Amino acid sequence: MKASDLDKKFDENDDVTAWLDLKKARRPGLEARRVNVDFPAWMVQSLDKEAHRLGVTRQALIKLWLADKLDHRHTG
Repeated sequence: MKASDLDKKFDENDDVTAWLDLKKARRPGLEARRVNVDFPAWMVQSLDKEAHRLGVTRQALIKLWLADKLDHRHTG
């Protein structure tokens, strides 16, 4: 398929995934990197309590809060 035909299908909201090699797909800038952070026990307890209240994991809560804070710095 020509690139112009694929572009047209995409622009018309057609499903183009059949023509993509998703095994090689990348998300530049979104690759996960492991970071170790030490928190005092009281902070971990507070994080766990809030994570439980929201029904998410501690890691998800930390990611959400950090993303929100960093987004505000760039947009505010």
